Amino acid sequence: MKKIVVLTGAGISAESGLRTFRESNGLWEEHRVEDVATYEAWQRNQQLVLDFYNQRRKQLYYVKPNAGHMALVELEKKFDVQIITQNVDDLHEQAGSSRVLHLHGELKKVRSTIDEHLVYELNGWELKKGDLCEKGSQLRPHIVWFGEAVPMIEPAIEISAEADIFIVIGTSLNVYPAAGLVYYVKSGTPVYLVDPHAEMLQGIQNLTVFRETAGTGVPKLVNQLMKSAL
Repeated sequence: MKKIVVLTGAGISAESGLRTFRESNGLWEEHRVEDVATYEAWQRNQQLVLDFYNQRRKQLYYVKPNAGHMALVELEKKFDVQIITQNVDDLHEQAGSSRVLHLHGELKKVRSTIDEHLVYELNGWELKKGDLCEKGSQLRPHIVWFGEAVPMIEPAIEISAEADIFIVIGTSLNVYPAAGLVYYVKSGTPVYLVDPHAEMLQGIQNLTVFRETAGTGVPKLVNQLMKSAL
């Protein structure tokens, strides 16, 4: 069974109604990224950061996977599919994808501020000051903030290098290190890029571009790949 590795970005979540800061003048729901998505922001104004992620988490309970998410689940009928996502929502899991690696953390999880290995599922959408881990420290969003290391990048590199087919969906490939994963794909591997603002990637052979949104482009690509697997 051929292995398909899929890298997804904010574009696929945006179609479900989740806003992205890169499409709103560097603002994330009217906040500067530096004020809500860095460790310095957490040190400076913990309540603002908690409120910001609480609102994003609350919103996640009112959105649903779109046609792009659902199409990727179909691929599992004929292929070994691994999704690597830059997104912190759980829309891939809601759709039914069985293997999802989150590069930048998960919105519905929280972790200890003194032990990054203590990660918990949050019950509900609200994380408050005074919510502590088992070691007695304040819990923080389980999110990789700007300027922090990306612990899951090494596993993601290994997975990308194993791909027989590599698909990139809904990302401008401007955020590193995630954007560099496509360059770990074996030479000659078919690469598909689905994004309405897609640009050709230097040094990537066998590249096919779908300049469409995830909701329309991914079902077309999946249909094409499913037919090829017959």
